[in-house]
Amino acid sequence: MKKLIIALATTFTLLACSSEPTPVAPPVQQFSAERYLGKWYEILRMPHGFEENLIAVTAEYRLNADNTLEVTNRGWHTNDKEWQTAIGKAEPVEGMQAAYQVTFFWPFYGGYYVSWLDEDYQMAIVTSDSTEYFWLLARSPDVEQSDIDYALAKANEWGFDIDRMIQVEHPATLP
Repeated sequence: MKKLIIALATTFTLLACSSEPTPVAPPVQQFSAERYLGKWYEILRMPHGFEENLIAVTAEYRLNADNTLEVTNRGWHTNDKEWQTAIGKAEPVEGMQAAYQVTFFWPFYGGYYVSWLDEDYQMAIVTSDSTEYFWLLARSPDVEQSDIDYALAKANEWGFDIDRMIQVEHPATLP
């Protein structure tokens, strides 16, 4: 767990250099934080040190009384053979829909933008302030290849290097 928190802090330190949001892809215009709450499975991502060797990655969002979101990221570390968890806080960006500043290690924040969302809130694409950060999230670990292809096409359109994308494994059994 310490490794994940340190890695997340390092990553968001790099993202925190800009105080103004600079999304790579524009956030969606219609967004309900209440509908976004709950558990999401990570399906695709760009490679980062803070998620290296992690499979079965999930993110869970809960609404706090102050309108921020509590974010719990969890993944199975294949080398350490243990679950790693990081808990953070997402603060809404004033004047923008589906835009947050996320911190896992205060005072360092990074941009979190829901850049695509299906109308049923079953799949979402999250981007940040650089083309180094991209996630396809879904309510189920089982996603159709056509949905993955769509996400890759959007990523390519927004300037991401899709050849680097990692498809996240979600094994049926883990401790």
